[in-house]
Amino acid sequence: MQLLGFSASQVHPLTSLEAARDFLAGNAAARFVWADFSIDEVMAAPADWRDSLAALSGAPVLDLHLADATNAAHPSYFDTTNAYDMVIFRKLTFETSRQFAEAGAGEPAVPTTSAVNPTVTAAGAATPQKPRRRPAGFLPALAKIDTQPVTFFVFDSVLATVRPGQSRTVDQVRQRLLELCQAPRPQAAASADGRGAVVHGMRPPSRPEDLMLRLLNAMVDRYLDLRAPLTRQLDRWQRALLSTRRSFSSWEGLLDARIQLRRLENLSEEQRDALQEFRDSLLDNRYSNTESGAPGGDEVLLVRLNDLMEHILRVLAHARRLEDSIESAVQIHFSAVAHRTNRTMRALTLITALFMPLTLITGVFGMNFERMPWLREPNGFWWSIGLMGAVIAALAGVWGIGRWLDR
Repeated sequence: MQLLGFSASQVHPLTSLEAARDFLAGNAAARFVWADFSIDEVMAAPADWRDSLAALSGAPVLDLHLADATNAAHPSYFDTTNAYDMVIFRKLTFETSRQFAEAGAGEPAVPTTSAVNPTVTAAGAATPQKPRRRPAGFLPALAKIDTQPVTFFVFDSVLATVRPGQSRTVDQVRQRLLELCQAPRPQAAASADGRGAVVHGMRPPSRPEDLMLRLLNAMVDRYLDLRAPLTRQLDRWQRALLSTRRSFSSWEGLLDARIQLRRLENLSEEQRDALQEFRDSLLDNRYSNTESGAPGGDEVLLVRLNDLMEHILRVLAHARRLEDSIESAVQIHFSAVAHRTNRTMRALTLITALFMPLTLITGVFGMNFERMPWLREPNGFWWSIGLMGAVIAALAGVWGIGRWLDR
């Protein structure tokens, strides 16, 4: 469990839920508290966790939402109650990011020393194992896109996150907030009218929704980082499909690549739908507050949310574009195969057309008659060979004149 308290200008690390309650109750400048939990901590004692969160936020979490937060297979989703909003967002796992980073850098060279898959003999000496041979045209499969859900409970003064295990993205955002907000602020030079210049990048989040959008933005950036390695891998697939030197044999890997791209497309659509519902809820609350005379919602929050949804749409568009590229490469591959087949059949047809008259001539002279022209002539053989050559020359002349007329 990690706790952070946010005031007007600082981020305060907190040690316990009691300290978080004291921070909200005894600090006039306190705005909200971020409580970060793992699924194991929640599932160890669900009732105690819900009671502790209710004591901090002032409202209990529904049983259905608690079950959704501990479901590792739950899709991206949004729901709201009178006391809080719940957003479930599926983020990339660290293993997926590592696999795509390695795939994007290219396959490592296989060393020839005994360090590659050594096998130990009875005498205890390690002998090198031969690398696995791949068929011609083989390409490694696309790295698997694996995700895990992160649940956000957005209260008025508390943001509670529930995630499975460690998250590099969440840890980086927390560390960045601590570094930016606890570091001494640089002295900005005064402008000509005497007012101090604005220092950007030092403002802590003002609301739980603001912090949630910052976390979601960092998670979506991980998806955007997949564009370059995905493009490089699929470029290799396209070059292999269109290569004329060797036949393509990695059809199973190509099918798996299409499945992974379709999965990425479905993930992006679910994320977009969840954030769209969250945006609609924010707009409804904003208009309700405006009609009742209360101040409207934060425009900056809506701008940040629109920017986040635009990033998700970019991931979705890129996945669809790559899928269309694979589809086009497959169609071009089959067209090229059909073209090569047609050229082969054309050559065979040409050979057949040339030898059919020759076969007829040899068949005629092979008949078992006693009296035939040129059969007993001393130069009959050469006359038949000349006849065959004349037929070939005549056919070649006819084809040449036909091609010249076609031009």
